[in-house]
This record gives sequence, structure tokens and C-alpha cells, in this order.
Amino acid sequence: MINKGGKPEVRRKVMIIGAGGIGSYLVSFLNRVGIYDITVYDDDNVERKNITTQNLHSDAIGEKKVESILLPIDDDTVKSEPFPVLIEEQLHGYDLVVCCADNLGIRRLVYRQGFGADCQNKWLDLRSQGRNGAVISYMIDEKLMTTLLAGPEGSFSCQGQNWDGSPEGINLTHIAIAGMASQWIQRWFEGGEENVADKMMVNI
Repeated sequence: MINKGGKPEVRRKVMIIGAGGIGSYLVSFLNRVGIYDITVYDDDNVERKNITTQNLHSDAIGEKKVESILLPIDDDTVKSEPFPVLIEEQLHGYDLVVCCADNLGIRRLVYRQGFGADCQNKWLDLRSQGRNGAVISYMIDEKLMTTLLAGPEGSFSCQGQNWDGSPEGINLTHIAIAGMASQWIQRWFEGGEENVADKMMVNI
């Protein structure tokens, strides 16, 4: 692929864990940029309640979420894996791992990759609930880890209430966090850590 400056693009490998509220939009945003090879992991099936709150398709109820988000994509740059992420070895081989799963076990697995210069596999942790959302990067202070991993299983998850407090309808926070993350990812790949001043971005 050739960029606007006439130079070949270096394709980056991005792993997205979770094809739900945030992940389904992030896949779409990154795919439009056209310089990423994306692999999406999610073993959940599409439920009727997902149709209005996630970037999924009404004719895919009962199918795997990773299959639904691939329906409008007509190239081979996005691959789906209908399996859960259970071990660290699954995170290897990617330029960036993005956690969009409301699962503390997966978050702990991602955070164990390290922080700052000591991070083995670079990562982002995306979250939303109601009007609140966050884009958390591996560059945060490790001392924040305990706070960020505290709380019940569903704390600060993609399954929370919508922007207006209702359980259904288009969730603007999901879209906002996915958009913020896609911009962060593009800047990071273009200029590295010096090009992204934000170690953690919060949308309230």
C-alpha cells in the first residue's frame, strides 16, 4: 500500500480483544485507515439487546460477534478468532494489543505485560459506562494498576447504562472512546511515545 506521500505504508498488527460496545466500533474505525492488519478475539454470540448498542447486524442474532463485524469488510486485513483470550502467548506477535473486554481476568492478563519501557507487549485498555469512558495506555504509572483493577467484575464495563441512563439505544460513549482510541493509535504508530502525550484519556 502507498500513502499520500508516495511511500510504502508499513502495516501494523493490532489485536483487539472484545467485539462488543467499544471493540465493534474500533474495528470499523481502524479498518477505514487501511494500514492495519487487525485480529479480533471474542467468543460471544450476538444477542438481540446488542443490536442497538453495538456496531452489529440485526440478521446476525445467534451468530458470533466477530463474524457480524466482518460483514461489511470486503478485504482480508481483518481476521476474526471466535475464541476467548486465556493465556499470555495469545498476546504475542502484535504491535499493539487493545483490550475492549469488560472482564477483569483479561485486563489483568493484559496489565501483566508491563508498563512504560518495561512493557513486553504494548497495550491499551478501553472502558465505558454511562457517560464515562477511558482510554488507558501502558505508559501510565504502574502504581495506578491496583485502582484500575479494583471493583466488581462489571465495574466500568461496556455493559453499563447508556448516555441517557437507558439500557438501550445508540451508546455515544462507546463511539467516543473508540474514536479517541483510534486517533491515539494512529498518532502512536506515526511517531511513537513522543507523539502521544496522553497516557490516559478520560471522557466524561
